[in-house]
Amino acid sequence: MPSTSTLHTAWNKRLVGQVAVLILVNVVVDTVITAPLIVLPQMLDHFGTDQPAWLNASALLAGAMWAPLLGKTADVHGKRKLLVLTLVLAGAGALVCMIASSLWVFVLGRVVQGAAVASLFLTVGIVRDLCESRIAMIVTGIVTTGNAVFGIVFPFVFESLSHAYGYRIVFIVSGVLAAAGALLVRFFLPESVIRTPGRIDVAGALLLGGGLAAVVGYISLGAEFGWISPALLLLLAGAAALAGWYVTARRVPEPIVDIGNLGRPLVLTLLVVVLGTGAYQSMLQLFSLLADVSPDQGLGYGLAAEGALGLLYGVPAIGIVLGGTLAGALATRVGPAVTLMGGVALGLVATLGLFAGVSTLALAVVCSFMLSLTAGTLVTSGFNMAAVLAPPHRQGVVSSLVMVMIAIGSVVLNFAGAAVLKSTSVRVDGSTENSAAGVFGYIGLGTGAFVAAGVLALLLVRTVRRTSPSTAVGVA
Repeated sequence: MPSTSTLHTAWNKRLVGQVAVLILVNVVVDTVITAPLIVLPQMLDHFGTDQPAWLNASALLAGAMWAPLLGKTADVHGKRKLLVLTLVLAGAGALVCMIASSLWVFVLGRVVQGAAVASLFLTVGIVRDLCESRIAMIVTGIVTTGNAVFGIVFPFVFESLSHAYGYRIVFIVSGVLAAAGALLVRFFLPESVIRTPGRIDVAGALLLGGGLAAVVGYISLGAEFGWISPALLLLLAGAAALAGWYVTARRVPEPIVDIGNLGRPLVLTLLVVVLGTGAYQSMLQLFSLLADVSPDQGLGYGLAAEGALGLLYGVPAIGIVLGGTLAGALATRVGPAVTLMGGVALGLVATLGLFAGVSTLALAVVCSFMLSLTAGTLVTSGFNMAAVLAPPHRQGVVSSLVMVMIAIGSVVLNFAGAAVLKSTSVRVDGSTENSAAGVFGYIGLGTGAFVAAGVLALLLVRTVRRTSPSTAVGVA
């Protein structure tokens, strides 16, 4: 472990520069995951497809597949080295997407780009290598959510550029930022001196990552093509891969994830993260649907108004940064388990407010801001909780599991909500519309996820306080 004399114990110019580099890395992640949504209609027209799932979710699914392997490799070979590699892969994937002439070549590029998703948890691990435990919690909040500030201007910039230069401009910008990030990381961040001697269970990593991606892929496609369809093959293949991984993990001496050594607090943390972040992401998806319907249509909901989308999606970017920073600061006093529980409680209140906010723009904006605070709090607290539970030599693996849960929760709850809407749609004046029952059922699904996450978060707080008082207040 690094000498305590080499760790940052307070803010200084060098730490500010290093944090700026790490925030830039997570801006690259944004350009991979969210920026393509801005030009999604153009991409659908270009490739002649009406299946946005392949264009949108492929990078996030690939991120879930990449994460376990990259997490273990980072522990063995160094986090900075792996962070540079993920950024290089992200740049290469952006290049493939830019020149792709067919849908499947484009999807291949998105899968390669998905390696950038691993960059988020690697930046968290690097923060732990740079900073003393207490300041590390605050820095983690800033690094994991600071990139959201750019989310305020990105939609306007990319929308304008895409009208002038086409959808490819998004991937050009993403590739340039990835290259710049790789260079800055290589020359301005130190390599971790912490190593985990041993071998990498590549077969286990491929089984785990591939199994997760296949199962989540089935959920995404099943909601659109039907649960009993050729997509069912993905579920069967994913289940077989996960079963193979489980058997392998029990037999090999150094599994990619040591199942028997996870511990109850970490398992509870991962469950809270998957439910909480999934519920938040599903509500975010709902806002775009609500903003497309006018209350005058008489459907029982609707928020369409001048500037509605800007209010619903622009204001939350501030809340994400604020939530992450405050969660990091509070964790130094009350512990990350408590801040994680607080984030879930805030999300539950916001989601309940949406039952009345589906037709009142002002209330919906308030709920959106509260949910953005929830998002920043959950992500920061999830990573901080995992960091204090994991020993230094396992930071990469444990942080990767948090990233996997974020990806799975986001995809599963989004598509589960979409399935609820599809099953309750109604015909109005010859067109298919989402019914009020479907919208309220959608919100009910998110509410249920937050309630379940709240129960698990309460168990986590009690477990942590009972087993390790020092961890409860954030001392690793």
